[in-house]
Amino acid sequence: MAGSPFLVFDFDGVLVDGMAEYWWAASAAAERLVPGLAWPEPPHPAFARLRPLIHKGWEMVLMAAELSRPDLDLEGLVAGYREAVPQALARWGWSEAQLQGVLEQVRTEAIATDPAAWLALHRFYPNVVERVRQLEAEGSSWAVLTTKGAAFAREILRGAGLEPQALYGHDQGSKPEVLRRLQADHPRLWFVEDRRPTLERVAADPELNAVRCFLVSWGYLGPRDALGLPARIHWLTPERFAAPLATWP
Repeated sequence: MAGSPFLVFDFDGVLVDGMAEYWWAASAAAERLVPGLAWPEPPHPAFARLRPLIHKGWEMVLMAAELSRPDLDLEGLVAGYREAVPQALARWGWSEAQLQGVLEQVRTEAIATDPAAWLALHRFYPNVVERVRQLEAEGSSWAVLTTKGAAFAREILRGAGLEPQALYGHDQGSKPEVLRRLQADHPRLWFVEDRRPTLERVAADPELNAVRCFLVSWGYLGPRDALGLPARIHWLTPERFAAPLATWP
């Protein structure tokens, strides 16, 4: 259908709830770097509090290690997360690339040895699979833009019988960079995300003025993320998500 929107979905927190896998993979990677780390039984409730603040996969490993510290000031970490990340990297003597590499190694080994068990750590949000499949009937195509490794996201999507037109992982560039490239072929670009700071970056980019931005009401939201949204960021509830695209805000 001419003029139909091209939808770009974030993966974690929009299509899939992978909290159980995040904690499993992050804690396993951290323990691989520092054998003998100990935490309360997963899922660690403090990790769930931090998840809305985490932007990239390597940060999960770093936060898993931080949560093993008996002297950790959790409230201070939550309040000053961005400033705390480089301090934590320096404290443990790690690099971003090192953490990302170990995380991907843990996941690659899990998929190779017991793919069913690894896939079982993820669940699609209610009605997401059915709704995404309906897009083709509405004349729209869709893609996935994630900070996860593309191979891991593709494995999860295939487990549900889903095949996006394109899938962009963390190695494809930042989300605004990928959206700029997509604009060349898709003038009606809709971006669906659960992380407000990411949408604010897109909305503030003058090169992305034509991108329609949606913040989902589910996923890994902070307690104030729904308040005072900029005019360019539209609130997307499950009911609106299930409705025809023509009725979306």
